[in-house]
Amino acid sequence: MDTIKKAWGKFVYALALVLGFLFDIVINFLDLLVGLVKTLGRGILSLISMGGCLLFFLIGPGLMFNPMTTLFLIFLIGFPIIGIKFISFLKYKRYAITEYLFDYADSLTKGRKAEFSSSREYGNKYKRMEAEREREEERKRQEEQRRRQEEQARQWEERFSQWFEYERSQTGSGYGSYNWQGQGYGGSSQTFTNPSQEFISKYEESCRVLGVDKNADKYDIKLAYRKKAKENHPDVNKSPGATQQFQKINDAYEFLSEANIDRYAKMN
Repeated sequence: MDTIKKAWGKFVYALALVLGFLFDIVINFLDLLVGLVKTLGRGILSLISMGGCLLFFLIGPGLMFNPMTTLFLIFLIGFPIIGIKFISFLKYKRYAITEYLFDYADSLTKGRKAEFSSSREYGNKYKRMEAEREREEERKRQEEQRRRQEEQARQWEERFSQWFEYERSQTGSGYGSYNWQGQGYGGSSQTFTNPSQEFISKYEESCRVLGVDKNADKYDIKLAYRKKAKENHPDVNKSPGATQQFQKINDAYEFLSEANIDRYAKMN
């Protein structure tokens, strides 16, 4: 009896390997196909965003307004979205089925109890693992964003400190927006520029990008950032300039740190 169980366990293990291999082939093929369609779609959408004149010239008026052309454009936009979701589903099924079979095979060959009794339970485990992975990635992203905010605030603090130190070293100098080049603080030859106007311009431009008032507090800024980032995330927004706009939104939010909010308030 034990020999039959072990033989059956080896068969189930081999079956799990074959199914995993087949899943990987389909997943990798779809992943490659989605990437190609996305690249092609971005190129065509870029031509359309230029006014459509170049595209009209390339394919002619007959094809431009052909129903098949419209369907093709819908395919270019819709396939990557559906394809990504289907790939995610296949990865879920791959884990649920193969892990169940591997565990079942192990229980037969080693005589131990399987962790779960069905592939559905392994699917639930996969969802928990994915949720945990996404939380960890979000935590790392926020940590990296916070680090960049602090570094940017430190650089501005250093620029203002250098300017204030220069002003203190000058007898009778005013707080103007001029440059001074020569023997800098500490004996090094440097160029000092009042950074106030540059800071104010960058701050107000960052507020404009996020769509908030220049006197908005950190809570309003954070809320606006989340809304804008969600609307312009490349996985959601398929327009040609979505990636660049998403980066601008991130840069604006990183600049509007709590330290820079306080600095701007003191300057007005």
